Amino acid sequence: MTEKILPWFVLKSVPGIGNHYFKRLFDRFRSPKRVFEASYDELLEVDGISHRLAAAIQQHKIPDQVRKEIDLAARKGYEIVTMADSVYPPLLLQTPDPPPFLYVYGNFGNSAKSIAVVGSRNATRYGISTTIRLCSDLASLNIVVVSGMARGVDTAAHDGAIMARGKTIAVLGSGLERIYPAENRKLFHEIAENGAVVSEFHLTAPPEAHHFPIRNRIISGISLGTVVVEASRKSGALITARFAAEQGREVFAIPGNIHSFKSIGTHNLIKQGAKLIVNVQDIIDELPHVIRSRMADSDMDQSKILEKLPPLSSEESLVLKALGPYPVHIDDLGRKLSMDPGKLSSILLQLELKGVVQQDPGKLFSIDVKDMF
Repeated sequence: MTEKILPWFVLKSVPGIGNHYFKRLFDRFRSPKRVFEASYDELLEVDGISHRLAAAIQQHKIPDQVRKEIDLAARKGYEIVTMADSVYPPLLLQTPDPPPFLYVYGNFGNSAKSIAVVGSRNATRYGISTTIRLCSDLASLNIVVVSGMARGVDTAAHDGAIMARGKTIAVLGSGLERIYPAENRKLFHEIAENGAVVSEFHLTAPPEAHHFPIRNRIISGISLGTVVVEASRKSGALITARFAAEQGREVFAIPGNIHSFKSIGTHNLIKQGAKLIVNVQDIIDELPHVIRSRMADSDMDQSKILEKLPPLSSEESLVLKALGPYPVHIDDLGRKLSMDPGKLSSILLQLELKGVVQQDPGKLFSIDVKDMF
């Protein structure tokens, strides 16, 4: 791994070569190795590369720390994913300043269908429960849940995806060897079992305050859209939402108590044009066709789900097939099935008692995804 990755680390270590210039050099030469092989005049042809930077690239030596860092990653079993790798998040690559490489614990897999969910570190019970349910529903539709593994909403987002046996990605504001917060060490490993924990910071980087806005652009950059849950006026989640808007991605906000200071930020986002959402269907409605088509795939998976169910009557099976992992109002369900409301209520009650249907306030019903996967 060392020889393949080494030029990436060396180029990143050149003074003055940040992510913007690295991306321009990569777009021109297609690999860091070719950057170092380029002539002085060829380097000057790249927009923004001055005589000073061109000279610095040609004269730069391999820092001792670089080999030590790569060796440590190999010993710990961490992968280093570069912009040239097929598993590098495709949406992140479209941003103006993608990290040249990411440290990865776990497996990125296909991250093209991703939604970020972020919010308060000091979330209320409402914020936590809403996040868990939303992320469980997202994961049940094979949508990757992206968050920052912080306390509160971030942790709930990862937990919700894991509950549905879905995939989740955590982006850290520290190195992979500095798990923060420390109480999420178990979650760190659970996420990696069917997803990935990633960071652009060196392995032992501490969770310094200025790291978190930097990592927030990755959270939004990986994702098709960002959902904000319970954000105060100066919440870091609002920074993620701003990055999402600047990157041309969707911004969603979950409304909270109008008297709670913890929802001032989310309500302000809604006033500024963020999409107000109350369930996963609201997100699906706003997403590109690549995600909406997943609903059809979900219907195709119904037969596999039904194999795991307790014995059902023909009428119970009929009602269950009309439900999905996102809530449907009983009146809409009745119209869809052309069924008497009293009879439908009775069947739904039986399905609840069998543990396969869940009722939410407002007569909303859905498949109980936590028990289906």
